Amino acid sequence: MPRADHHTLIRPTVAPGASPSSPPWLPWAVLGVSLAVALVAAFTLPDYWLLIATSVVVSMTSLIGLGIVTGSAGMIALCQMTFAAVGAWVLDFLMTQTPLPTWFGGFAFIVAMIVGALSAAILGFVVSLPALRLRGVNLAVVTLGVAAAADLTLERVSFPDQWRGSTIARPFGIPGVSDLSGNRNYFLFAAAVVAIIAVSVFFLQRSRVGATWRSVAFSERVTASAGTSVVFAKVSAFTVSAFIGGIAGALLIGQLGTANYGTFHTLNSLGLYLLSIAVGAHFLEMAFLGALIVVLVPELLKEWRLPLDWSGIVYAALGILALTTNSNLGDDIRKAVFRRRRRLGSDESASRLTSLPRLPVAVPQPPGEVVLDVQGLTVAFGAVKALTGVDLQLRRGEIRGLIGPNGAGKSTLIDALTGFLPEHGGRISVGGEEIDRLPPHRVARVGLRRTFQQDRVPSTLTVGAYVRFVARGKASPETIDEALAYLGCPPQATALQNVDVGTRRVIEVAANLAARPLVLMLDEPAAGLSHEEHLAFADRLRGIPEHFGTTLLIVEHDLDLVRSVCTSVTVLDFGEVLASGTAEEVLADPRVARAYMGEGELL
Repeated sequence: MPRADHHTLIRPTVAPGASPSSPPWLPWAVLGVSLAVALVAAFTLPDYWLLIATSVVVSMTSLIGLGIVTGSAGMIALCQMTFAAVGAWVLDFLMTQTPLPTWFGGFAFIVAMIVGALSAAILGFVVSLPALRLRGVNLAVVTLGVAAAADLTLERVSFPDQWRGSTIARPFGIPGVSDLSGNRNYFLFAAAVVAIIAVSVFFLQRSRVGATWRSVAFSERVTASAGTSVVFAKVSAFTVSAFIGGIAGALLIGQLGTANYGTFHTLNSLGLYLLSIAVGAHFLEMAFLGALIVVLVPELLKEWRLPLDWSGIVYAALGILALTTNSNLGDDIRKAVFRRRRRLGSDESASRLTSLPRLPVAVPQPPGEVVLDVQGLTVAFGAVKALTGVDLQLRRGEIRGLIGPNGAGKSTLIDALTGFLPEHGGRISVGGEEIDRLPPHRVARVGLRRTFQQDRVPSTLTVGAYVRFVARGKASPETIDEALAYLGCPPQATALQNVDVGTRRVIEVAANLAARPLVLMLDEPAAGLSHEEHLAFADRLRGIPEHFGTTLLIVEHDLDLVRSVCTSVTVLDFGEVLASGTAEEVLADPRVARAYMGEGELL
């Protein structure tokens, strides 16, 4: 078994078990202050401004839900008000057309609100299914079509309270809109609901589920390679967003006492989407700011005696600004804070790789059992064969180099092994388990992991959150600290957007080591490192099998790195194995030199 005490480690500054981004009491302190402010507002604001404050709370709920899809998961959803309409319609029906108020009394509104939100979540699940295949403009068209269809349906069917001219009873017997004390109490009720939602989303975003959303926004391939289902990531984001949207719709008609289909018009969904991407509604404080804009812009237009339709122009301008700058207000504020910390000398994003002590020379160990067995692997794209009958075996504790000229099939081999090219011939097994037809996330769970040739580390996470995500939440804080320290990575609290590309590549390796895979395939892992970092990284790579118990397959063009790190080498040329054996034998083979330099160079 690997032992951590063999080597001197530089420990990160974040204590094991500590929160990687903020003190554990901070969210509860913010919650307490927010509720205190709401309580003060409820008893000090005039009647009209109390209604405005309630509208802000309801709008914030919608933006929190939309921020999950647009900000966290990086998808386009133009039907958030449709989810709100479903939640509102179901609550309206249950409160006015069924004996639910008689059965549950003052709690009937809450029961109906939850049922309405669940109904909206079902629609969110259905809408998410096209998202499994569609992206960008195509997904926008689908969600816009859902919103338009809902508009037509609501216009024809109307809301149940209008069938008989009834009104919707508020929870706990709270009086209607015309009563000041009723509006005050309903504001407090709505503030309590949004507080529960905000806290739940806060912890959800910092959980593995939240990391999954941010990862799928960055790259679906990275998400799958970390052992996470892309299907789960997209479906869960839409479903949770729709559930929260349904809550917002229920709160809205509880505030008004009646419902109108025009409130949930498609144009309102478009404006909400533009505002969401402009402010960065996946940040809770930005969702509050967005809600203020949603409510106060029309109020200002009324004050200045301008057409209310101009509010759409404001939202569009903000959305266009966000799209053209590829940023949002929440990100910009956080970057400004980081720049200030850097000026004050508190930046810890630099790599410590070159300051690590050299590892003792490892004593050669006899090869262990076969952990990766590839037989006759063939990949064809139409009439072109990218791989032909490739055989490869890796034994436990081995570090094998995979080299070859550009176009030899190295990246294709990794894609085929990790499930991204399922239509291949041959047989692949990891630890004795056949993985030929497994999807990528299942391959990763079996114990075959990979890194990527390009930078594929999501910049929206912290170092610690990224490592926990890649390790699928199964690595202890001590294990994460150990993996990061072994490769001289920045502390867990460091935001990845503040880390240079070369260091992010090293963090990617550390994260996969924290998952303790049987086999880890590294695709040009030293790219982006300085010469000194390159040498230190090679030294650390040599110790990985002993330290972490992981077998390595390294795809690399740098033959000096291959010579110094790899115990064996396989050469691919035109999709076939040209040579395989010890590093000394293979690199001295004239056929290998010919494949790299050509006949003319050798002559």
